[in-house]
Amino acid sequence: MSGYSYVTADGLKKLREELEQLETIERPKISKQIGEAIDKGDLSENAEYDAAKEAQGLLEAKIAQLRGVIANSRVIDETKIDTSKVQMMNKVTIKNQKNGAVMTYTLVSESEADFKKGKLSINTPIAKGLIGKEVGDIVDIQVPNGIIPFEIIEISI
Repeated sequence: MSGYSYVTADGLKKLREELEQLETIERPKISKQIGEAIDKGDLSENAEYDAAKEAQGLLEAKIAQLRGVIANSRVIDETKIDTSKVQMMNKVTIKNQKNGAVMTYTLVSESEADFKKGKLSINTPIAKGLIGKEVGDIVDIQVPNGIIPFEIIEISI
């Protein structure tokens, strides 16, 4: 994995909890399923064994990926975040200049993104277009439906 992933302390805690869940609960559960499938006999035609081994492979890949994310994570000190320009961890209120809709998003790392909670990944087109801009700026952002102009109304923490 290349580069760092910037996260909040809470975001890193959630990643570690997910890793622990996978390692201490899900991994033994799959091992048990494999053991039960082996007890049923002939492995060459045992669909339960094949499914359990596949699930194990997927789980191990997820664990490895999560370990990589955690190893490359850097915690952002939220008290030192500047609000003069849009950056990671800012809460940004924008207004769609075409339809007048006002939206507020917090720009977060990919691992913390949750659109329903207003947490927008820093890697999305909207976030990329907002980075470095100031209150009052109008930014044209390419979205799947075309280019939409957004005005930055407020930047906060």
